[in-house]
Amino acid sequence: MYTTYHLQSAQEVTTDILEAIKTAFRNKPITITIEEDIDETDYLMSSPANKAMLDKSLAEAKRGELIEVKPEDL
Repeated sequence: MYTTYHLQSAQEVTTDILEAIKTAFRNKPITITIEEDIDETDYLMSSPANKAMLDKSLAEAKRGELIEVKPEDL
């Protein structure tokens, strides 16, 4: 089983969350990994190639150069 909890801050870790983990996994061995969430925009802009592509797309959108795609065309 795999479970992910997304919290706004470490202050949101409560005994309720810990009890839920204990209930879900009972006597099974578990691994708890804590990592800081990265903002999606920061992540996308961290790669020079992605940043260039996003900047180009934003410039095109500002000029009204949009491509309309209908769900049925996908």
